[in-house]
Amino acid sequence: MAKDFNSQLVVDGYDEHIRKLIPGYELIHQQIQSILKLHLQENAHVLIIGCGTGYELNYLLAAHPNCTFTVTELSENMLNQARQNVQATGQAYRVNFVLGSHTDFEVPEVFDAVLCILVTHFIEQDAKPLFLAKAFELLKPQGIFLSFDLMLSQSSVELDILPQFCQAQGLTKHQADKMMQRLADDFELISQSDYQTLLTKIGFEHIYCFSQIFSYAAYWAVKS
Repeated sequence: MAKDFNSQLVVDGYDEHIRKLIPGYELIHQQIQSILKLHLQENAHVLIIGCGTGYELNYLLAAHPNCTFTVTELSENMLNQARQNVQATGQAYRVNFVLGSHTDFEVPEVFDAVLCILVTHFIEQDAKPLFLAKAFELLKPQGIFLSFDLMLSQSSVELDILPQFCQAQGLTKHQADKMMQRLADDFELISQSDYQTLLTKIGFEHIYCFSQIFSYAAYWAVKS
């Protein structure tokens, strides 16, 4: 059964649970932060697709005090949690919270960067081209796109290691077994080579896998 991201129980435990599920979760965000520190202009406008509870939004607000942000989220409860977390810092005036998808946005070339972290692997295969093409359309020229997703495994060894790793991070065996079942039932996985080909067809350039842990891969691409 697919996880209900609008469940308040799921939302309340998300930030703790995700760190047990995703190898290198903190490291990926540290890398994203470093990339954006290097590439963002002082007054950049950033789109976060699928902001969840707002973890990346909060550290980016702190690191880029003159930037503004638009965040999308399909789960109303997740979006409300992100809004509450930002309001607690007094920075909500810098954020446009959108319940819905970026694919509904109509104004092109408005963002300096688009972040899509742990989202695309949930998008159905037939919908991925439009999903990613819209992110490209919303970027300004020279804007950067950053993603981090589970990719189609290149070896069964990765699938053997992953549940063991997650148990070492704090999951119970039952939770690890449920996680592996969800990977089979709920995720729409694409190979890294097909993902890079798709980004290229859309028009992205300088496509680069800047981090990989097991089958999780982080990509950076530029709208030249």
